[in-house]
Amino acid sequence: MTIIDSDLLSIQEARILAENAAEAQKQLATFPQEKLDSIVACVADAVKPHVQNLATLSSDETGYGRWQDKCIKSRFVLDTSLERLKGMRCVGVIGESSEKRLMDVGVPMGVIAALCPSTSPVSTTLYKTLIAIKSGNAILFSPHPRARKTMGKLLDIMIEAAENAGLPQGCLGYLHTVAKGGTQELMEHGAISLIMNTGVPAMLQAAYAAGKPVIYGGTGNGPAFIERSADISQAVSDIISSKGFDNGAVASAEQSVVVDGCIANEVKKEMARQGAYFMSEEESLALARMLFLSGGKLNAQMVGASAQEIAQMAGIQAPSGVKLLVAERRYVSESDPYCREMLCPVLTFYVEEDWMHACEKCIELLLSERNGHTLSIHSKDEEVIRQFALKKPVGRVLVNTPATFGGMGATTHLFPSMTLGSGSAGEGITADNVSPLNLIYTRKVGYGVRDASFLGRETTPVSEDCRTSSSDDLEALRRMLKQAIKAIE
Repeated sequence: MTIIDSDLLSIQEARILAENAAEAQKQLATFPQEKLDSIVACVADAVKPHVQNLATLSSDETGYGRWQDKCIKSRFVLDTSLERLKGMRCVGVIGESSEKRLMDVGVPMGVIAALCPSTSPVSTTLYKTLIAIKSGNAILFSPHPRARKTMGKLLDIMIEAAENAGLPQGCLGYLHTVAKGGTQELMEHGAISLIMNTGVPAMLQAAYAAGKPVIYGGTGNGPAFIERSADISQAVSDIISSKGFDNGAVASAEQSVVVDGCIANEVKKEMARQGAYFMSEEESLALARMLFLSGGKLNAQMVGASAQEIAQMAGIQAPSGVKLLVAERRYVSESDPYCREMLCPVLTFYVEEDWMHACEKCIELLLSERNGHTLSIHSKDEEVIRQFALKKPVGRVLVNTPATFGGMGATTHLFPSMTLGSGSAGEGITADNVSPLNLIYTRKVGYGVRDASFLGRETTPVSEDCRTSSSDDLEALRRMLKQAIKAIE
C-alpha cells in the first residue's frame, strides 16, 4: 500500500515554483513596458472565450453565487480594468519633472505569492495575473481548496497564452497539490517578495508570520447609512441591487443598514416594496442558529445562496421573489451573529435618532470585524458626508452608490480592481483599490539644483587642493555639516 503525503508534495512543489520564478523574474524585469503590455493583452484575449464556462464551473464547484454575476465580474476585469491599465507606466521611467530635475523609476517587487477567495476565484485570479505581469512581477498562486479545479483551468489558459506571448517560463504558476503546508512554504520562501491575500482570512496570520509585506483584500462588516436627506427610493434600490449581486458573496457589499430615525418607517416600507423581507424576532433567531457553526465559522451552505433558498433552509415563510432577508437589531454585540459579516443576501437593520448616533453605530460595526473594508452613505448633506469620511476606520467611503459596484470602481472613479485593501485597520499594507502601482516600488532620482551653503550660516571654504582629493572633500563636507548642526542648535 502506497501512502502519499500531500503536504510534503505540496511543500516540495512550492519550493520548486518559487526558485524557478525567482530566476525567470530576473529576465522579466528587463522587459520594457510595451512588451509587458503586449503579454497582458494576449492573456486577456485568451480568457475572453472562456468566461461563461469558467463562471459556471466556479458556481458548480464552490456552490457559491450566481454564474451570471460571475460572468459580469470577469468581463468587468477584461473590459473596464484592462482599459484603465492601458497607457499606465509601471516599469522604467514612470514620472519626470524637467523643472524640478526629478525622475521616478518603477521597479517590480519580484515574486508574488497570491491567494484568492472561493467566492470570486475567476475574476480575482485573472485580475491579479494581469496587474502582476503589467508591473513586471512573477506571480504564484495557491488555489483555494474549494475552487482548485476552476482556478487550475483558468491558470492553464493564462500560462499557455502568456508564455506564447513571451513571458519567461516560471513567471506564472500555481500549486497543483494544494495543502496548507505548501501554501505556508510558498509564502515563507526566501524568493517571495510580497504576499497578496484576497479574502482568505484563515491564512492571514500565516502570511504575517512569513515576514513579508502583505496586501490583504479582506472581508468586513460594511455598514450603509441612510441619512434623512437621502433619496430614499434610490438608496434602497442601490442597497438591494448591491447586496443581491452574486447572492451577497462580494466582500464590499453592504452587511447592515443604519437608518436615520425620522425616516425609518419610510425606509422599511420602501425596502419591503422593492423585495426585502423583514423577519420576525423568532425567524431571525432561527436563521441566526443556521448562519454560523458552533466554532463561529460561517456556514458554507449559506454563502452565496439566494434569499429564497436561505428562507427555505431556515423554515421562514418569505414571499416568493424575495431578494433580501432583513433582521432588525438594536445593539452591536459579539454574541449576536448578525453583527458579523454574512456573505449572503441577509442584512441587519438598525435605527438611530440622528447622524451622530448613526456615526457611532457604524464605527461599532466596522470594529466588530476589525478589517475596516468599506462603508457607504446615502445623503445630500455634504457636511455629514465629510464627517463620516473623516471619522470612520475604513478603507473606502462610498457616497450615493451601491457598495458592491462602487467599491470595485464600476460606479465610481476608484481604480477598477478586484482586490480591495483593508489596511486602514492594520490588516495589510494598503487600503487602496489594488493596482499595478501597489506591486512596484519607486526609485526616486534627484539632480543637484543648489549648493550646500544654505545648510548653515557659515561654511568652511574648500581650497582648490581639496577639490582634487576625495578624502579631503569628505572631510570638508563633515566640517560643514557639523557647523550646520551647531547653528541649528
